[in-house]
Amino acid sequence: MTAASPLEPHRLYRACDEALFTFTTTDELTDSGALVGQEQLLEALSFGTGIRRQGFNIYMMAPETCNRHTLVRRFLAGRAEAEPVPADLCYVHGFEEATRPELLVLPAGVGRRFRASLDKLVEELLLSIPAIFETEEYHNRLDELNQQLAERQSTAMSEIKALAEAEEVALINTPTGFTLAPKKDGDVLDAKHFRQLPETERLAMEQAIERVEARLQEVLQQFPQWKRETQQHIQWLNEEMVMFAGGNLIDELRTEYAGCEPAIHHLEAIQQDLSGNVNLLLAHMREGELPAHLLTRYRLNLLVDNADTQGAPVVYEDWPSLVRLLGRVEHHVEQGALITDFTLIRAGALHKANGGYLILDVQRLLQQPMVWEVLKRALYAEEIRIESLERFYSLASTVSLEPEPVPLELKVILIGDRRLYYLLAAYDPDFGKLFKVQADYNDDIEVSSESLQRYARFIGWLARQQDLRPLTRCGVARMIEYAGRLADDQQRLSALTEELTDVLQEANYLTESESQAHINGEAVERALSAGQRRAARIHRRMEESILRGSKLIDTQDAVVGQVNGLTVLDLGNYRFGQPARITATARLGTGSVLDIEREVKLSGAVHAKAMLILSRFLSHRYAAEGPMPVSASLAFEQSYGMIEGDSASIAECCALISAMGEVPINQALAVTGSINQFGRVQPIGGVNEKIEGFFEVCRARGLAPGQGVIIPAANTDNLMLNREVRKAVAEGQFRVYTVSTLDEALALLTGMEVGEVNARGDFPANSVNGRVQQRLARLAEVQRKLHRHDDDQDDAGEKTS
Repeated sequence: MTAASPLEPHRLYRACDEALFTFTTTDELTDSGALVGQEQLLEALSFGTGIRRQGFNIYMMAPETCNRHTLVRRFLAGRAEAEPVPADLCYVHGFEEATRPELLVLPAGVGRRFRASLDKLVEELLLSIPAIFETEEYHNRLDELNQQLAERQSTAMSEIKALAEAEEVALINTPTGFTLAPKKDGDVLDAKHFRQLPETERLAMEQAIERVEARLQEVLQQFPQWKRETQQHIQWLNEEMVMFAGGNLIDELRTEYAGCEPAIHHLEAIQQDLSGNVNLLLAHMREGELPAHLLTRYRLNLLVDNADTQGAPVVYEDWPSLVRLLGRVEHHVEQGALITDFTLIRAGALHKANGGYLILDVQRLLQQPMVWEVLKRALYAEEIRIESLERFYSLASTVSLEPEPVPLELKVILIGDRRLYYLLAAYDPDFGKLFKVQADYNDDIEVSSESLQRYARFIGWLARQQDLRPLTRCGVARMIEYAGRLADDQQRLSALTEELTDVLQEANYLTESESQAHINGEAVERALSAGQRRAARIHRRMEESILRGSKLIDTQDAVVGQVNGLTVLDLGNYRFGQPARITATARLGTGSVLDIEREVKLSGAVHAKAMLILSRFLSHRYAAEGPMPVSASLAFEQSYGMIEGDSASIAECCALISAMGEVPINQALAVTGSINQFGRVQPIGGVNEKIEGFFEVCRARGLAPGQGVIIPAANTDNLMLNREVRKAVAEGQFRVYTVSTLDEALALLTGMEVGEVNARGDFPANSVNGRVQQRLARLAEVQRKLHRHDDDQDDAGEKTS
C-alpha cells in the first residue's frame, strides 16, 4: 500500500483573487445581487404569487440568519407595485339589526371622502333638526292641524246640540261625559216629574232621547279616528320637517356619489331611518338638546383606508395574536356596563392585507392560542369573521357585535425553518391543502466566475442596506473567502446574511475609528480576529487545561491503545475544535466491545450505531469464520458530557486495533472520520475547526516534526483553514493527510505496513494486521487450554462421584 502524502498548501484554502473584479469600491455596483443564487426561490415565489387559486399560499423555508424578511418583502414590493389597489373596507350601522353591522366595500380612496361627508351630515343634522322644529312655519302648521281637529269636533257637537234642541232633549256636559235628559217648555224634567207625564208623552220623549243618543254615539266614536288622522298628519309634518332639514344634504351626497352603489344604498338607508325615528328625536329634544350619540349611527367606520396605498398592500405582522390578525370589537364603560357599537370595530392584519400579501412568522403564529386554526378557517371560507378569544372559549357573556364577514382574497406567506415545515406537513392534514407552494431558500451558492461577480454585488448590497462604508475589491475578496469558510466548502459560498452583516458592521466600525473612507481587506481580517477573541474565553481555558496537564493529550511519542481524536464544541455563535484522548484495552474474552460511554448513558444513538458498525468490521476482518477470542473496552478519557456522532469511528477503530495487536500509535497525529462496515472512510462535519483545534495545541507546545491531522479524503473540498495553519503547512511544520480507507489511516498512525490477507487467510507477520492476527491466535490458544482444563476437571468430578 502506498503511504498517503500530505496535502499541498493550496488544497487547504480557496483564495479569492481581487483581480477578478473591475470595480474600485462597491459603490459602483448595482443592487441586483440581493438574491444571488436564489433562482429556485424566485421561481417558487413568482409562481405562488402569480397563481390565483385557493390553497396556493406560500411557505418560505429559510433559516433566521438569512435576512429572510427583507428578501421576501423586497420581492413582494416589486410585484405589488403593478397590481391594483384593493377597495376600502367600511362598517356602518345595521339598520335592520343593530348587533350586526353591515359591510361597505368602496373603491380605494372613496371611503375617506365618504366618511368625511357623513361626519359633516351628522354635524349639520345635529344643528338643523332642532332648528327646524323651532321655526314659526312648523308651529303654525302644527297649530293649524290641531285647530282643524278642534273645529271638526266642535262642528259635530254643534250638530248634536241642534238635534237635541229640536227633539227637546237636554245635552248636559258632565265630568264623565255627556248626559241626556227630557225637557218641557224649556225646563229639564227630573225623574219625578217625568214619571207624572202621560204615557204617550213620556214614550215620545224616550224615543227622542234615543235618537239623540244614537247620533251622539256615532259622533263620539269618530273622535278617536279624527285624532289619529290628525296625529298622522302631525307625523307627516314632522317627517317632512326632518326631511327638509336633512333631505337636501342627503340629495347632495347622492349626486356626489352617484356612481357608487354601496354609498347610494347607505344614504337611502339613512334617509329611511331618519324618517322612522322622528318621534325618538322629538322625545329627546323635549327633554333638552338632541344627544349626539343618537346620530352616531349615521357615521362610517373606515376599517381599511387604501387612499394612500400604491399597488397591492404588503403587510408583515410581527406579533400575530388573535386580535392583531383577525381584528377586534372594542368596548367602553358607561355607568358600569360595557357598551359597544360599530364604530369600535378595529381591523386586523387580514383586513389590512386583503387584496395583497400577508407575511407571517410561522413559529410566532403557532405560539398564539387558536390563531393557527382561525387562519386556516379564514383561508378555507375565504372570509374574515371578527371574533374574540373570550367568545371562542365562552368565557364572557357580554353582548357584543357580529360584524358582517369580509370577503377574503390575499396571499399568505409563512416564513419558517424546514423543521416546522416538515412537522406541519406530517401532522396537520390542512397544511398541505392551504400552503401548496414551497419556496426553499438556498443556504449556499456554487462558486463560479459569474457567481463571484454577483456575490460581490451582494456584499455591496448588504453594506448599503446597513448604511455602511463601501468595500474595496480587497475587502470584497476577503468577505468572499469568509463566506466560503461559513459554508465549510471551497466550491460554495454561504448565503446566510446575518454572520456576513455582523462582520461588515464591525469592519465598518474599525474603518470609522481610523477615519478611512472604505472597508478594506485588513479591516475585515481584524474584525474576524476580534470577534473570535471576544468569544474564545472557554476555548482558551480548555486549551490551557491541556497545556498545564490537567487534560491529558500527548502530541509526541507513540502509545499502544491510545489515539488523539478530534471533537467540535458549539457555543452558539462560536465553534472550536479540541483533541480528545480515546483509549482502548483488549484481553481474553468472547468478542465483545464494551463502549464505556454507552454503558453509562453518555452517548447518543448515532454514536451507538457507529460502535456497532465498528465491532462488526473488526469481527469481519479478524474472525470471519469463528468467534473472536477477545474482549475490548473503549472510552473517551476525561469526557463528562454527552458524546454524539460517528466522526470518531476511525480513531476508535485504530485504538482497538492498536490494543488488540499491541501496536504503538503515533501521538503526533490526530484523526477524524467515520467508517462503514467495509472500512471505507466517510466524510464528517466541522473539519476546519477540528484541524485548527489540534494545531493550536501543537503550536502552543511548540511545533515538532511529524505533527498533523488525518481527515477523510471526501472532506478535502471542505477545507478553508485559517492563515496560521496554512503557513505552518507551507513551512513543513504541520501536515494534513487525507485517507479513503481505514488501512491508510492505520499506516499513517503506526508507521507500519497494514498488511493484505493472502490465499490462506493470513496477514504478513510484520504488518499491523499480522500483529493482531498473532495476538488473537495466542488468546485463542489460551482460551482452548482453559476449556480443556475445565473439561478435565468436569471428567474428574464425574469419576469421583
